[in-house]
Amino acid sequence: MTEKLTFVIPEVILLAGVVAVAILGLVRSASLRSKVPWVAMLFILGAGVSIPFVFSETRVAESTLLLPGLGRPMGLVSCVIGLCLVLMTVGRIDRRYERAIAEGRMTFDPLRSNRGEYYVFFLLSLAGLMLTCTASDLIWLFLALELTSLPTYVMVAMSRGSKRAQESAMKYFYLGAMSAAMFLYGFALLYGATGTLELSAMRDVLSAQAADGGIGILAVVGMMLALLGIGFKLAAAPMHLYAGDVYEGAAVHVTAVLGFVPKAAGAMAFMLLLSTIGWFDGTPLPLPILIMLWVMAVLTMTLGNIGALLQRSIKRMFAYSSIAHSGYIMVGIIAGPGLGFNAVVLYLFVYGLASTGAFAALASLQRADREIEAVEDLAGLRQKHPGISTAMAVTSGSLLGFPPLLGFWGKLALFVAGVASGHVVLVIIAGLNSAISAWYYLRLVGLPLMAEPTERSETIDRVDAPWARLAAIGLAASMVVLPIFLAGIQDETAVVLPDAQDDAVTMQDTGDYEAAGS
Repeated sequence: MTEKLTFVIPEVILLAGVVAVAILGLVRSASLRSKVPWVAMLFILGAGVSIPFVFSETRVAESTLLLPGLGRPMGLVSCVIGLCLVLMTVGRIDRRYERAIAEGRMTFDPLRSNRGEYYVFFLLSLAGLMLTCTASDLIWLFLALELTSLPTYVMVAMSRGSKRAQESAMKYFYLGAMSAAMFLYGFALLYGATGTLELSAMRDVLSAQAADGGIGILAVVGMMLALLGIGFKLAAAPMHLYAGDVYEGAAVHVTAVLGFVPKAAGAMAFMLLLSTIGWFDGTPLPLPILIMLWVMAVLTMTLGNIGALLQRSIKRMFAYSSIAHSGYIMVGIIAGPGLGFNAVVLYLFVYGLASTGAFAALASLQRADREIEAVEDLAGLRQKHPGISTAMAVTSGSLLGFPPLLGFWGKLALFVAGVASGHVVLVIIAGLNSAISAWYYLRLVGLPLMAEPTERSETIDRVDAPWARLAAIGLAASMVVLPIFLAGIQDETAVVLPDAQDDAVTMQDTGDYEAAGS
């Protein structure tokens, strides 16, 4: 119990931040209310600073968690991306309402103010992601995943105050409830098959079953149901259909959150659950689960890229490209402990920076005080907004994986892990899909930098939110600069494995995995 309480210190700091921003968002002083995002960032920074101390080498080595080495790298990644996601919202939340109050057209009403509430829900969702990484049992994992998702339903509904946003939130909520029921039923079957809720104990039971003739059908079916349900968080096929409508209906800063926080939580849950049922002493995952993961990965990246090709709405395009990125992430998950898990965490960091930068660029633009929607609206953007257009081009190039940008190295790590684990055909499919994605990502590079302005794009101007522009330009610069420090980043995002799994990885790397590859 003491160990569990120690590992949740960063999340406790975030929950203290929830209380602080909730109170600060309700004060009558406009100058104090404007400090809400900075207070939120202060608590995220505090949580991030605490992580190296909480997850020290000694504590990780002595931990009884299934993957104790997951908390440090993913906690740091979550805090870094969380800071970027908050920075891009400074001056955007309740912008029109606060302007009306400043001009004397309205008076402050705590019931109408959303500024504090938005950051409350964001910090709760971020805490849920970090709790997922340190889950020790199925109940903890379920509650952490729901803490990640439930605030995002409200964030979508309140983000624009329109019927479209409310409709998107209802779709998101009902489909999310269905997925939660599915993976909760899977958890129940896993409990019935193993007699325990503890992930480490479950691994021991399933390892004994594997050595004694094979894992029981109840555990396999339970795991498959759990993975399908959690696939909703990851936006993995066939649980991906909500993404287009929800991304389009939500405000752009909420869309940026949806593109990282639930996706990262889903990936962590996949890694934890699969570590209970496979990779014992270098053995592969059970064949039915491996086949299901292959099918999910191929469908996710293929349907995501094809869907993105067909979109004219820029947010729907990013929604489908986000689905494709989930497929790439699944390549690393299938590759397993060692190179695979390290590549997943690195890719989440790289993808989080690039996608947040792209959305920050979108958040910096408007037409008639509304968000831009069509891809064609970006045409000729360089003439009026050179900094934003360059940021959009660079972050899109990084999402594509164009060398030498940071995104290339993240995608390369996934592909190397896939090849090393014997899944060569899967890596080839991922490479082909990455080539397909070049068509729509290069549009986001070419339109702002090379195309001539159109009648629609001429009417686009900047939002009075300089921090969003700073976030976009800064994150674009990081795509160019951070590859210089790639070795250090890889060290910080590496998942330290327990001795038993470390031995399994050593055996896996000698070729035991090849039989289960392609």
